[in-house]
Amino acid sequence: MNLREISGLIFIIGLGFLLGAVFKCLPYGEPITGVGQTITALAPIEVGTTNIVASVLLAYRGLDTLGELTVLFVAATAIGMVLGQRDPEISSQPEAGFILKTAANILFPFLIILGAYIILHGHLTPGGGFQGGAILAAAFFIPILATPASPFNHHISSLIEGFAGVAFIIIGLLALFGKGYFLAPLFGTGEVGHLFSAGSLPLLYLAVGLKVGAELAGLLARLQETEASD
Repeated sequence: MNLREISGLIFIIGLGFLLGAVFKCLPYGEPITGVGQTITALAPIEVGTTNIVASVLLAYRGLDTLGELTVLFVAATAIGMVLGQRDPEISSQPEAGFILKTAANILFPFLIILGAYIILHGHLTPGGGFQGGAILAAAFFIPILATPASPFNHHISSLIEGFAGVAFIIIGLLALFGKGYFLAPLFGTGEVGHLFSAGSLPLLYLAVGLKVGAELAGLLARLQETEASD
């Protein structure tokens, strides 16, 4: 065995011991800290959401979510710098077949509606900005697969991404200065279970969805352009 195989074996053995200790020591099925039960009880009252996960992401641990968006932004920027600019020869790439082009045209409006629905209803049902943003990215990327010569406007994508990121931070700072902590719910909670509820949380999810969608769509377009130029 070489050194690489030995180190891999040691890692697997160590991981096995760690998982065994965790499964043996933790009292599964019983609350350990009580934090989850507290959030479940208070989130509808304090934040106004029926989707408790949304309360955790955008209220109780808002700084962590800001960190996740920052990591996504840095990763997308780094990959964009590595991949470079669009190759002018891509315009000569042949288009896809009739079935793919027709399917792309049919799917586009449905994916836009589905992505918008998941983003705007993230405080009511499972979903939200990250999931809806990924669907919006797919909506704009599928037509590029069908017609490689169709341009993707990276400038507009960057503007949307920047505007959404700034809006997220501004809302967080307004909450920080107004209520004492970052991303505290603003504008009241409204009536729980209704579309216009949970205060500023739907606006935050909208900002997250636009940012994630713009970043992923731009990244996928860069990858396709690079692949087509090879």
